[in-house]
Amino acid sequence: MVISTQCRACGQHMDILDGKPVIKAKFATRLASGSKPPIEHPAVGPVVINKPGQTGRAVGFLRKFFKHEPEKRSVDCYHCHRPMDVIREAQSSQCPKCGGYISLKDYEIDRAWRRRIQTRGDVVILKSGSIIGVNVQCHHLTVLGQLAASVDCSGDLTIRSHGKIVGNVKCRELRIERGAIVEFQGDIDAQRSYIDGQVKAKLTCVGTITLEKNAHLQGLARAGALVVKPGGKHTGIMEVVQPAGSQAAAWEK
Repeated sequence: MVISTQCRACGQHMDILDGKPVIKAKFATRLASGSKPPIEHPAVGPVVINKPGQTGRAVGFLRKFFKHEPEKRSVDCYHCHRPMDVIREAQSSQCPKCGGYISLKDYEIDRAWRRRIQTRGDVVILKSGSIIGVNVQCHHLTVLGQLAASVDCSGDLTIRSHGKIVGNVKCRELRIERGAIVEFQGDIDAQRSYIDGQVKAKLTCVGTITLEKNAHLQGLARAGALVVKPGGKHTGIMEVVQPAGSQAAAWEK
């Protein structure tokens, strides 16, 4: 789908044709002998003549094709962790800070997977799939099967299955769905958490931990606030984490 790009080394702009770079051609106007040197000017596009009564500049093919602003989503670079916006349909991007290549490929795991995943696309582990012993870096991660790996999500981690998760977990939002039974053997670092299943973990949240009516959280939990709905319960130690600049943390029950 790429039609043009820019060289990272020299900054030269080039078109892409059949997967190969093509330098834009230049036209030259040559005069008679003894005259001034030829005048070069860049190639120009087709001339569009406005109809009577029509004003404004001409609209090219690409402008017509991409006349709507593409939908974007927020991710962070898995090299330097700088947040940025990327086009949702893009397959790759480049970090504006460190210049590193960022894959935006989505994965759907339906079998045993033993290779490292490094992307800022979405990963779904189906019921027949499993990821064991490798690191996973992605945007959103949804677990319906088996997961035993360290996880780094710039988006949400949603778990709807049973099992033990080996390794540390970092995500924006942790969601344990109803009926899930999960044991985290590493540390969890999330901005906020919603739990509606049975969880045994060492959980740290900058924001709020919400325990729904079917939730049972066991272990050490650190959070800025705790919301326990009727039926939800916590067994273990709870610590209040005060955000920077705040004077006190409030509990909601």
